[in-house]
Amino acid sequence: MAPTKVIIAGCGIAGPVLGIFLRLKGYDPVIYERSAEPTTLGLSLCLQPNGLRVINLIPGLLEKVIGQDLDAFAMYSVLPGDEGTIVWSDLPSTLRDLYGYSMKGVRRPVFHRTLVEHAQNHGIKIVWGHQLVSVDQHADSVQVGFTNGAKDTASFVVGCDGLHSNTRICLFGEENADYTGLTQTGGVSPKPDFLKARHPMTDLFGDGSHMIYYQVNDSQVSWAFTRKEAEAKETWRHMDEHVQQEFREHGPCSTWGFGAKELVETAEHIVKYGLYDRPELKAWHKGRVALLGDAAHPTSPHLGQGANQAFEDIYHFIRLLVKHNPSAAGPSTDVLQAVFSEYETIRIPRTSALVQGARKRGDDRVLQGAEERKKRNELIKEHWNDESTIAEPYRQLFTQPFVGESEI
Repeated sequence: MAPTKVIIAGCGIAGPVLGIFLRLKGYDPVIYERSAEPTTLGLSLCLQPNGLRVINLIPGLLEKVIGQDLDAFAMYSVLPGDEGTIVWSDLPSTLRDLYGYSMKGVRRPVFHRTLVEHAQNHGIKIVWGHQLVSVDQHADSVQVGFTNGAKDTASFVVGCDGLHSNTRICLFGEENADYTGLTQTGGVSPKPDFLKARHPMTDLFGDGSHMIYYQVNDSQVSWAFTRKEAEAKETWRHMDEHVQQEFREHGPCSTWGFGAKELVETAEHIVKYGLYDRPELKAWHKGRVALLGDAAHPTSPHLGQGANQAFEDIYHFIRLLVKHNPSAAGPSTDVLQAVFSEYETIRIPRTSALVQGARKRGDDRVLQGAEERKKRNELIKEHWNDESTIAEPYRQLFTQPFVGESEI
């Protein structure tokens, strides 16, 4: 009997990983992607222990991931007259002993290409240039339609098509993405002399502005500068050359220390984009169609958990699919209802809390006013000086979501 066909909408970060797991469990996944080819857009991701734990369940994948393990957290004030260290912590260097994995900075386009190639090596069909626009559900199948007029049918469909998910629109209607009020300007630059032999994730706090940077390989650093300003669309395109040069020479962080000035000056290209999330959904599925990753719970990047939460989604989605449909035969709608409902019960509360937490951290990073900034910096110091306040949140973030690899 032919394996059960599954359509995955979206070949970003989540789609290929989900496809590989489905193939390993006996399904026949087909991935449809709106872009004509693998994207070169985007800057970087920080893969954290919870996400790396899921990736490592795919044989041979983790060793192919190109990146840089991070070994410290560094936080500095760049305010004139108050420049200096807020926190230096070696916690990331201990994460492998505590949770099995460290933190790894990766360039997004390079990581994406690795995932796509690994999926293709597993024999997964990826169809480029096909944007899903319709979903027609039947008793035991789903037919999807694309902007080019093509159609395909599968047992069930998983929408992994990101912030601008058409699968989500097909299920729940049009809605506006929520602009968080913050933009980021960022780039990838040669490693500055300031870093020397260490590999910290570094936060710089200014007046109403913030920069984060970390290495993504042996020689390059990805950075992003955040501030409150008028809405900018999430295009991920390069800024105009004149605007880029103006930002390098006269931008808000062009005079900052701790490596910031050098990073901005040496970036090959600089991009600017708005930060968005979406209203919380009470359900992530209808019938035989479910959402996963940013299609279900897009988040601003201030906790660094976007991709990592998509991987957690995949872990539980596959675990529950194996639990309720161990034969990998074409599941009934009742079986899918059991899978999707349990998946939502586990994942919606956790991802909703993290989306809200990312919003709050973003706002905290761009505080204005001397008293507000001073209070924030003191709270950061207190937090990092008290080991009891550090251990439990990281345990919950990195280990609590998992039931046991044997179940997947």
